[in-house]
Amino acid sequence: MAVVVVGGHTRNIGKTSVMAGLIAATPERHWTAFKITQFGHGVCSANGEACDCETADHTIAISEERERESGTDSSRYLAAGAARSFWVRTRQGQLAEAMPRIRRELARAENAIIESNSILRFLQPDVFVSVLDAETADFKESAKRYLDRADAVVLTGGSLEQTAWQGVSSSLVRRANQFFGSAEQYCSPALVMFLRQRLR
Repeated sequence: MAVVVVGGHTRNIGKTSVMAGLIAATPERHWTAFKITQFGHGVCSANGEACDCETADHTIAISEERERESGTDSSRYLAAGAARSFWVRTRQGQLAEAMPRIRRELARAENAIIESNSILRFLQPDVFVSVLDAETADFKESAKRYLDRADAVVLTGGSLEQTAWQGVSSSLVRRANQFFGSAEQYCSPALVMFLRQRLR
């Protein structure tokens, strides 16, 4: 089984589009896809808005997406061709509580692709892709922590020569394979070729 992780330093920079693009380009992998969202202080990490992810009775919630057109990120994975898709919600810093269920689903998967930075604390993927926008200053701590582990970076805005990031050196990703994405095509043919070669 192959495990691919797609992370990124902030929201709205194309992580889900990169995920969906990779799923669509490699249908033979029969991906099980996961979207991991951590919430805290009433604000959702998925969109920065008031959080409705948290359940009253539990610190975690895991649901399997069944609809391809519901408009959620997990439905976009199904629409792209994923065999199964899950949305995992946990309180900030409590992803460990969801890991037993995630591991059970991973054991049942032919191949897995996961949108998250924090999952890297618990597993070593075959490929880690980090989506970055050099023009967006916000940089999550989880993204900083694992940035130097990226096998590939997808730059969706700006240039690594001059970034808006405070306290984050672009040298951390210079050893990674670099690809460029845009609103027209977040997942380039070159990125797909890279993934295929790495997973051979």
